[in-house]
Amino acid sequence: MTNEELFARAQRVIPGGVNSPVRAFRAVGGTPRFITRAEGAYMWDAEGQRYTDYIGSWGPMILGHGHPAVLDAVQKAAMDGFSFGAPTEREIELAEAIIALVPGVEQVRLVSSGTEAGMSALRLARGATGRSKFIKFEGCYHGHADALLVKAGSGLATFGHPTSAGVPADVVKHTLVLEYNNLVQLEEAFATQGAEIACVMIEPIAGNMNFVRASVPFISTLRRLCTQHGALLVFDEVMTGFRVALGGAQSVYAQLIPGFRPDMSVFGKVIGGGMPLAAFGGSRDVMSQLAPLGPVYQAGTLSGNPVATACGLATLQQISQPGFFDALAARTRSLVAGLEAAARDADVALVSDSEGGMFGFVFDSALPQNYTAVMATDKARFNRFFHAMLDRGVYLAPALYEAGFVSAAHSAEDIAATVAAAGEALCA
Repeated sequence: MTNEELFARAQRVIPGGVNSPVRAFRAVGGTPRFITRAEGAYMWDAEGQRYTDYIGSWGPMILGHGHPAVLDAVQKAAMDGFSFGAPTEREIELAEAIIALVPGVEQVRLVSSGTEAGMSALRLARGATGRSKFIKFEGCYHGHADALLVKAGSGLATFGHPTSAGVPADVVKHTLVLEYNNLVQLEEAFATQGAEIACVMIEPIAGNMNFVRASVPFISTLRRLCTQHGALLVFDEVMTGFRVALGGAQSVYAQLIPGFRPDMSVFGKVIGGGMPLAAFGGSRDVMSQLAPLGPVYQAGTLSGNPVATACGLATLQQISQPGFFDALAARTRSLVAGLEAAARDADVALVSDSEGGMFGFVFDSALPQNYTAVMATDKARFNRFFHAMLDRGVYLAPALYEAGFVSAAHSAEDIAATVAAAGEALCA
C-alpha cells in the first residue's frame, strides 16, 4: 500500500491516523511516511523509499538501527521471557550503569516512559519538600501529565494555563511558567514565592523548541536560587541524557560551573535503546521518600522490563567505549557546519547548534534563546525545506520546534550527501 492509502486507513481507526501527534505532519503539511524497516542510518517507507534518518526514533537510536550487540542482547533476553512482574538482576545492572555515569545520582527508579518519569519526579519533589508549587519554562516539554501541560500566562511569574483540553485549571494552579533564559523572571519568582516552590524542572538543552541551550549564567543562577530557597533542581534529560555527552547535559554544565549538580535527574530514550524505558534518580535521601520506603507512591507493572533493560544496558555499554562521543560530536558538527555553508551559498539566513549527537537549526540570523524567539523564525521556509529534503531522501523532524539526532551509524558519506541535498533544497 502507498503512504497515502495507509494514512487514510489509519485515520479510520486511530485519532488523526497517528499514535503521537507530531507524526501526523500537521506542522509541515503532507502525508506521513509509514516506515516498514530500518537499518543503520537508514529507514524505508511502505513505498520502498529509503531515507537517511535524522530523528532516530526521537533520540534513542544513538547507535543507529539494529546494532548487532543490541540485537543480540534483546534476542537473548526475549528467549528468557518478555515480562515477569518480579525483580531481575538486569534491573540492578542498568541502575548501576546509570549511577556510575552520572555523579550525584545515588539511586534510580526505572519506569516505562519519559512522561511517567517526569510526573513521578515532580510528585517525589513535592513529597520530599512538603511544597506544592513548581516552576517550568515555556517551550520545555516534560511529558503529557496534567500538571506539566501548561503554557505561560501574561506578566512575570504568573500561574500557567492548561495547553490541553481535559486539564482542569485547579490541577495547574501550582504551576508557574517562566520564559527560558530569563534571569529577571527567575529572580522575581523566587523572591516572591521561593518558600512555596518544591522544584524547578528544566530541559537544560531544550529539544522540544528546536535546540536551545540554557545559558551558563541562567543555570548557575537556577542552582543558587534552588539551594537558597530549599527547592529541588530537576534536570529533564530524557532527550539529552547519554545523548549530548556520556554524563548527559549536566556533565557539560559541570565543566563550566565548578561543582554543579542537579538534585534530581530524569532520563529516557537512550537508556532504553529504542525500547519503552525511562528512569528518574537523585540522592539516596530524596529517593528514600519513594514507596516502599517512604510515603510517595509510584508503581508500574512493566517497570524494569527484562527485554527493555537488556536493550538499554547493551546500548550504554556500547556508547561507553573510549572515543565514542568525540567521534559522534565531530560527525554532528560536520553536519551543522555543512548546513550553514549550504545556506550561505544560497544566500539564506540559517543558524545552527549542536552538542554530542543532538542538533538544531532555524532559518534566522541568530540562535534563539527562548520559545518566543523560535516561533518567530521562518516557519514557511522550514516547511519548504523539510519537504525538499524528504523528496531527496533525507528525513528530518517534521516540525521546526523539534531537535534532530545523528547516530554512530551515520558515515561521512551520509553527512556529505545530506549537505549536498540541502544545497539543492535551499535553491529549489
